[in-house]
Amino acid sequence: MEVNEQMTKVSSATDPFLNPYPAKRQKTRAWNKSVVVMRSTLLLLALLTVYAFVSFDYKEVDFKEAALSTLTNIKVMFLEPHLKHFTFAQAFHQVFVTLALAFLTTLFGGVIAVLLGLLAAENLSSRRVSLLIKGIVAFIRAVPTVLWVLIFAVAAGLGSVAAVIGMTFHSISYLVKAYSESFEEMDRGVIEALQASGANWWQIVFQAVIPSSLTYMISWTFLRFEINFAVAVAMGAAAGAGGIGFDMFMASNFYLDIREIGAITYFILILAILLEIFGISLKRKLKVNG
Repeated sequence: MEVNEQMTKVSSATDPFLNPYPAKRQKTRAWNKSVVVMRSTLLLLALLTVYAFVSFDYKEVDFKEAALSTLTNIKVMFLEPHLKHFTFAQAFHQVFVTLALAFLTTLFGGVIAVLLGLLAAENLSSRRVSLLIKGIVAFIRAVPTVLWVLIFAVAAGLGSVAAVIGMTFHSISYLVKAYSESFEEMDRGVIEALQASGANWWQIVFQAVIPSSLTYMISWTFLRFEINFAVAVAMGAAAGAGGIGFDMFMASNFYLDIREIGAITYFILILAILLEIFGISLKRKLKVNG
């Protein structure tokens, strides 16, 4: 009887029908090579960070005074803004120049990226061509936009031309990835059905691929437009492309007027908020229509 009772207890502990709430097994994470390397790297970085803060030469900087001065500058910048070296109309014009620069680079990049995105999609092109284009655009995306602008500035000189070429170059690489992934999500059966009916490559693209991916393309393009607006502000200062970014550069480095910097910042923030509101409404309309 005792043996039978023990067998019953063992079977009830292991059989899910007799014991509906079996004991949970605790999972232990093995100390494999990758875990040891990752944790050792994080520990080393933490120790180096602590050592850097301890051994850094602060040149007798008073952090309390520095923090108070920074807060005072922020207060003056955003609570006492003014326009001294140019008028409100001129500031609005410069904001429009920056917006036009972002729109132009997005337009050029989007048109070129559509064709390259079609060639980069594996369901519309050969695998070799797809991998080649994706590899090239991945390399272009890895390099910051400002470096591309400076590279093209060697040939075109600092100014709006180098900024447009460099920003367009980076926009193409960004949109090619977005477009190609949208094209690859299309059902391959639709493409095969069109091919069986005798449709050529261009008919498949314009009658099936583009219409089905148009919502995603518009959404990605507008997102890149927002990015290009922020980049255009920076390029106005870094590459002399003009616009409101160049005025901010002049106010901060030549006029040394933080109140004017605050006014320019408000211009940029207001336009960025308006673009975000427009983008949200556009996405909602696309979802409803889609």
